[in-house]
Amino acid sequence: MNDIQIVIFVILFLSTLVRSTFGFGDGVIAMPLLAMVVDIPIATPLVGLISLTITCVLLIQNCHHIHFKSAGLLIVYTFIGIPIGLLMIKGLFGNVIKLILALVIILFSLYQLTKPQLFRLVNDKWVSLFGISAGILGGAYNTEGPIIVIYGSLRQWKPIQFRATLQGYFFPVALMIALVHGLGGLWTQPVLFYYAWSLPLVFLAIFLGGQLYRKISAGQFDQYIYIGLIILGVILVINTLTH
Repeated sequence: MNDIQIVIFVILFLSTLVRSTFGFGDGVIAMPLLAMVVDIPIATPLVGLISLTITCVLLIQNCHHIHFKSAGLLIVYTFIGIPIGLLMIKGLFGNVIKLILALVIILFSLYQLTKPQLFRLVNDKWVSLFGISAGILGGAYNTEGPIIVIYGSLRQWKPIQFRATLQGYFFPVALMIALVHGLGGLWTQPVLFYYAWSLPLVFLAIFLGGQLYRKISAGQFDQYIYIGLIILGVILVINTLTH
């Protein structure tokens, strides 16, 4: 095993640990870091396969806590946004959209940390906006999570419902993205090699993330979510400006 392979496995372990603890964040963490050591045609489908694996495990563990109506609506609108994201993946306009969404995520999270009760959604009226925006980011960059996280926080889902509903949303979305990658010829031999050899670390990270999640109180969970969103937003900004 060479140094690059070790770095890849460490990145996948850490991103999986974050995802299994909070329910999101693996794509935004893994993609820019992997892009530093492997080509995008390897990083993108690899993250897609890992994300699908994490989702399946967490979904089995938490399916009885899913808010099915919200998850279903988000899925429908995300499917509309995914093709748009795929079309924009190589365009300058796509980077502009990515930068704008990243800045919105950062500003929103900062505001929620200081005035957490100001913005709230009592129903699914705005679900189309959030779903399509998530689809654009998911199709282009495997980073649909932050937008859905914001939606879940505005809907005031309890932590256990929050984490479970995210997985209910992520499963069909992650499945579709992974299949698009596969049908597009991106499941190459290097991708499948890294995926297979990373699975033991991925399952270990899922187990450890579940243990960490149980130690976090509801109040702390909300704060960590917004802090995590700020970090992810900053990563998106840096990644956009440097590519």
